[in-house]
Amino acid sequence: MRHNTSPQVNAGSMADIAFLLLIFFLVTTTISADKGINRKLPAECPPGQTCDTDINERNILRVIINNDDEIFVEDNIVALSDLKEVAKAFLDNNGDASCVYCNGKKDAKSSDNPNEAIISLQNGKLTSYEMYVAVQDILTQAYYELREDYAKSVLGKSANKLTEAELIKVKDAYPFLISEAETK
Repeated sequence: MRHNTSPQVNAGSMADIAFLLLIFFLVTTTISADKGINRKLPAECPPGQTCDTDINERNILRVIINNDDEIFVEDNIVALSDLKEVAKAFLDNNGDASCVYCNGKKDAKSSDNPNEAIISLQNGKLTSYEMYVAVQDILTQAYYELREDYAKSVLGKSANKLTEAELIKVKDAYPFLISEAETK
């Protein structure tokens, strides 16, 4: 009888080393942050109902991003840095003088009040995702700044210190109305 006397490698520590390497890579690897837009989609139109509404033309602010990432507001080129002020002026206009908390210019050619004002956002097929997200961010900032101003002037508090009922009141004062559908 012959015994096999070839040397054998102890593989018990190999599993420990592999486990330590796995933990090392999990701890040191950074996970990129998700990009995107956090939005709640509107509910579908119930069957048998018409969800079309007539909107006064002056209550629509048309923002178009073309294929070259240029921003047009009502057929005029606008810089990204100026878009927030244009949106705020449109939303806070108070054209029909029904808004007691608005500070707008009351331009008869602009929106009636924040509850009627709609921003229509459209983009070209070749618009970059970065520009689209940047425009969405700027429009969201315009709404948040108007809501913050309302909270401070009407409720006497910062928007981040509001109760649930007060927050609903602020959102009702400046509802977030951005349409990405083609407006007619």
